[in-house]
Amino acid sequence: MWVAVAVLACLVCEPQAIATSQKLYLKDGTYQLVSSYEVHGDRVRYYSVERSAWEEIPLALVDLQATKRSEEQEKAAQKKQIEEGREIEQQRFEKSPETGFEIFPGVRLPMEDGVYVYDGLRVIRLIQSPAELVTDKKRAALALAVPAHLLKSRSVAVLPGPKAAVRLQQAQPTFYVQSSNGLGAKLELVSVKVVKESRVVEKVEASRAGVGKQSELHIAVQLERTQLAPRLYCLKLLHPLDPGEYALGDLAQQGLNLQFWDFGLFETPSKQEMKKPPPTDSERQ
Repeated sequence: MWVAVAVLACLVCEPQAIATSQKLYLKDGTYQLVSSYEVHGDRVRYYSVERSAWEEIPLALVDLQATKRSEEQEKAAQKKQIEEGREIEQQRFEKSPETGFEIFPGVRLPMEDGVYVYDGLRVIRLIQSPAELVTDKKRAALALAVPAHLLKSRSVAVLPGPKAAVRLQQAQPTFYVQSSNGLGAKLELVSVKVVKESRVVEKVEASRAGVGKQSELHIAVQLERTQLAPRLYCLKLLHPLDPGEYALGDLAQQGLNLQFWDFGLFETPSKQEMKKPPPTDSERQ
């Protein structure tokens, strides 16, 4: 049995336009989540990840030093994540096979907890990716002056980078969640929208101060959930997935430390393209 883990790709940053989403810090201690920003004289022009639009702000309100420190810290964290991914990839050649739960004749899961996907050929361990919960600060400011029952707060969960590290080709894989805290009973699968150099996992609207019920705008992919063992759940897709970006996560989780297990599905050739004969010598010429 092979347990494959994809190594994270290095992200390239330009001097003035930052490739991945990052925090553009303001001098009042707040920040905007942006995919890029540019300094033009006494103005800073940036692309808001949350509102998907270009905006401007006076340079005097921006803390460029804090913004650059945040960028350096993000680069260091990405480098560490890449090194950890390479170390895990190397371990599959050095570690002796472990005998876990048999999910298919001759195919077993590892003993350790984790979220795995089986594509019919191999068992792949999905990488746990932290998401940042971004709130609309303008709406939050209004909420202080407007009655709670008239205004709702909105937030989005954002993953860095336009693509997940793990890529699949099978449109209807099977997921296995091995955890001692019942994680398999909580995880949902959602499609992820690519916005510039980031991925929006979900959008949530919830009434403030406990007024009304939370309204989740994400649409979860239909799954058949089966408990195979006390610590193990099997999640089967009812329909094949379309090519794109996806994430498994506990969407009912509260707080800022949101964790997701993300992956992408490659575009597969159509049946007509697969049946098309190879070109003749005359066609090649």
